Amino acid sequence: HVQLVESGGGSVQAGGSLRLSCAASGSPYSMYCMGWFRQAPGKEREWVAGIEGDVTTTYADSVKGRFTVSKDNAKNILYLQMNSLRPGDTAMYYCAAGISRCGSRPADFGSWGQGTQVTVS
Repeated sequence: HVQLVESGGGSVQAGGSLRLSCAASGSPYSMYCMGWFRQAPGKEREWVAGIEGDVTTTYADSVKGRFTVSKDNAKNILYLQMNSLRPGDTAMYYCAAGISRCGSRPADFGSWGQGTQVTVS
Protein backbone atom coordinates (compact mmCIF):
# COMPACT_ATOMS: atom_id res chain seq x y z
CA HIS A 1 0.00 0.00 0.00
CA VAL A 2 1.34 3.40 -1.02
CA GLN A 3 0.47 6.69 0.62
CA LEU A 4 1.12 9.97 -1.17
CA VAL A 5 0.70 13.40 0.40
CA GLU A 6 1.13 16.54 -1.69
CA SER A 7 1.97 20.00 -0.44
CA GLY A 8 3.29 23.30 -1.75
CA GLY A 9 0.38 24.55 -3.79
CA GLY A 10 -0.83 28.13 -3.59
CA SER A 11 -1.59 31.28 -5.50
CA VAL A 12 1.04 33.02 -7.59
CA GLN A 13 1.20 35.67 -10.26
CA ALA A 14 2.00 34.79 -13.85
CA GLY A 15 5.73 34.37 -14.31
CA GLY A 16 6.21 33.21 -10.75
CA SER A 17 7.37 29.89 -9.34
CA LEU A 18 6.15 27.20 -6.98
CA ARG A 19 7.59 23.92 -5.81
CA LEU A 20 5.26 21.05 -5.11
CA SER A 21 6.25 18.17 -2.86
CA CYS A 22 4.87 14.67 -2.57
CA ALA A 23 5.80 12.66 0.50
CA ALA A 24 5.62 8.97 -0.27
CA SER A 25 5.47 5.94 1.97
CA GLY A 26 5.03 2.27 1.16
CA SER A 27 6.65 -0.37 -0.95
CA PRO A 28 9.34 0.91 -3.33
CA TYR A 29 8.19 -1.74 -5.78
CA SER A 30 4.90 0.10 -6.08
CA MET A 31 6.64 3.35 -6.95
CA TYR A 32 8.76 2.46 -9.98
CA CYS A 33 7.22 5.44 -11.75
CA MET A 34 6.21 8.54 -9.84
CA GLY A 35 4.52 11.37 -11.59
CA TRP A 36 2.41 14.48 -11.52
CA PHE A 37 -0.98 15.03 -13.10
CA ARG A 38 -3.21 18.06 -13.04
CA GLN A 39 -6.89 18.67 -13.48
CA ALA A 40 -8.57 21.97 -14.15
CA PRO A 41 -12.32 22.47 -13.55
CA GLY A 42 -14.32 20.89 -16.35
CA LYS A 43 -11.29 19.25 -17.91
CA GLU A 44 -9.81 15.77 -17.88
CA ARG A 45 -6.87 14.87 -15.69
CA GLU A 46 -3.71 15.36 -17.72
CA TRP A 47 -0.15 14.14 -17.47
CA VAL A 48 2.43 16.73 -16.41
CA ALA A 49 5.72 15.00 -15.63
CA GLY A 50 7.21 11.86 -14.18
CA ILE A 51 10.36 10.09 -13.11
CA GLU A 52 10.94 6.43 -13.84
CA GLY A 53 13.33 4.17 -12.00
CA ASP A 54 14.77 7.21 -10.22
CA VAL A 55 16.54 8.24 -13.42
CA THR A 56 14.43 8.87 -16.49
CA THR A 57 12.26 11.98 -16.55
CA THR A 58 9.45 12.75 -18.96
CA TYR A 59 7.36 15.87 -19.45
CA ALA A 60 4.23 16.98 -21.19
CA ASP A 61 5.01 19.32 -24.08
CA SER A 62 3.08 22.10 -22.37
CA VAL A 63 5.51 22.22 -19.43
CA LYS A 64 8.85 21.32 -21.03
CA GLY A 65 11.50 23.86 -20.21
CA ARG A 66 9.43 25.33 -17.37
CA PHE A 67 8.83 22.44 -14.96
CA THR A 68 11.38 20.07 -13.44
CA VAL A 69 10.56 16.81 -11.69
CA SER A 70 13.01 15.34 -9.19
CA LYS A 71 13.11 12.83 -6.39
CA ASP A 72 14.90 12.68 -3.06
CA ASN A 73 15.24 8.95 -2.44
CA ALA A 74 16.62 9.40 1.07
CA LYS A 75 13.49 11.28 2.12
CA ASN A 76 11.06 9.56 -0.27
CA ILE A 77 9.86 12.89 -1.59
CA LEU A 78 8.92 13.71 -5.18
CA TYR A 79 9.19 17.34 -6.25
CA LEU A 80 7.83 19.43 -9.07
CA GLN A 81 9.59 22.73 -9.55
CA MET A 82 7.34 25.00 -11.60
CA ASN A 83 8.80 28.15 -13.13
CA SER A 84 7.39 30.74 -15.52
CA LEU A 85 3.90 29.84 -14.43
CA ARG A 86 0.97 30.78 -16.64
CA PRO A 87 -2.75 31.16 -15.94
CA GLY A 88 -3.22 27.99 -18.01
CA ASP A 89 -1.28 26.07 -15.35
CA THR A 90 -4.07 26.67 -12.86
CA ALA A 91 -5.32 23.28 -11.69
CA MET A 92 -5.40 20.76 -8.91
CA TYR A 93 -2.08 18.91 -9.02
CA TYR A 94 -1.93 15.24 -8.08
CA CYS A 95 0.99 13.00 -7.26
CA ALA A 96 0.74 9.43 -8.52
CA ALA A 97 2.75 6.22 -8.31
CA GLY A 98 2.79 3.16 -10.50
CA ILE A 99 4.52 -0.21 -10.59
CA SER A 100 5.56 -0.14 -14.22
CA ARG A 101 7.11 2.21 -16.73
CA CYS A 102 5.73 5.72 -16.78
CA GLY A 103 2.67 6.18 -18.89
CA SER A 104 0.64 9.30 -19.53
CA ARG A 105 -2.76 7.92 -18.65
CA PRO A 106 -4.26 8.04 -15.16
CA ALA A 107 -5.01 4.32 -15.55
CA ASP A 108 -1.25 3.65 -15.62
CA PHE A 109 -1.01 4.64 -11.95
CA GLY A 110 -2.37 2.73 -8.99
CA SER A 111 -1.82 5.19 -6.15
CA TRP A 112 -2.85 8.82 -5.85
CA GLY A 113 -2.51 11.69 -3.45
CA GLN A 114 -5.32 14.00 -2.46
CA GLY A 115 -4.09 16.89 -4.60
CA THR A 116 -2.82 20.42 -4.02
CA GLN A 117 -4.30 23.48 -5.69
CA VAL A 118 -2.20 25.79 -7.87
CA THR A 119 -3.71 29.08 -8.98
CA VAL A 120 -1.91 31.42 -11.36
CA SER A 121 -3.35 34.88 -12.03
